Order: sequence, then C-alpha cells, then structure tokens
Amino acid sequence: MHKAHFIFYVKDQAGSTAFYTRVLNREPSLHVPGMTEFHLSADCILGLMPRTGIKHLLGARLPDPEEGNGVPRAELYLLVDEPQTYHERALAAGATELSELTVRDWGHRAAYSLDPDGHVLVFAELLESAEEI
Repeated sequence: MHKAHFIFYVKDQAGSTAFYTRVLNREPSLHVPGMTEFHLSADCILGLMPRTGIKHLLGARLPDPEEGNGVPRAELYLLVDEPQTYHERALAAGATELSELTVRDWGHRAAYSLDPDGHVLVFAELLESAEEI
C-alpha cells in the first residue's frame, strides 16, 4: 500500500474546505470542483467530495448520502501535538463539542466534536505514562 485516502462526503465543498483549512491550520494540497485534499501525513490524505459528486459517480446503486443527514458516518482520529489547540479551532470554526479533552482509558488524552457534516472529529495525544490514566 502506498497511500491511504479517506474521503468524506460533504454537503458544501467550499464550506468544508474552509472548515478543515482553519482546523488543520494548512491549505489543501488539491482544490478543484468535486474534490479537495489535505495531506495529513506523507502517506495519508483526507479528501472532501460533494455528496452530489459521489451520487453522480456511482449512481443509483449507492444509497443517497443525503438520507443520512445527522447520522455520524465516519470518525477522523488524529494524534497531534497540542490537541486542545486543534479542538478549540474546530469549535471556533463551527464544530459541535461532544467531549472535552480528557484522559481516556486506552492511553490517550482526546477531545471529540462533530464537523459541520456530522463526521466525528477527534484530536488526541499519547499519554507520557500509564500513571496518567
């Protein structure tokens, strides 16, 4: 495997692009009608595709993404330095907080929110020691 692409189907490509530009604090590596991409690492890319685009691409065999409004369809879990900063940027950009930054029993400190399309967005850091759990 060379690269992993994770693609979120979004209602408003421009709005979602603005959201993730602000939250990730970086410009997209690709932004054309029908697809926006952000390099999350050397081998991982987050794509934003309009819901209408995937419906057009795959046709009637794909359940209509519009029928899933309000239902989380994916979780983007990112290990980052300073997860509180990312979480605060997400909230300021329009995300809805699900859980503040707190220690989790799997060895991470993580904060959860929902992006404007209802995808779960998590910013986390590895705890320095098991004593923090």
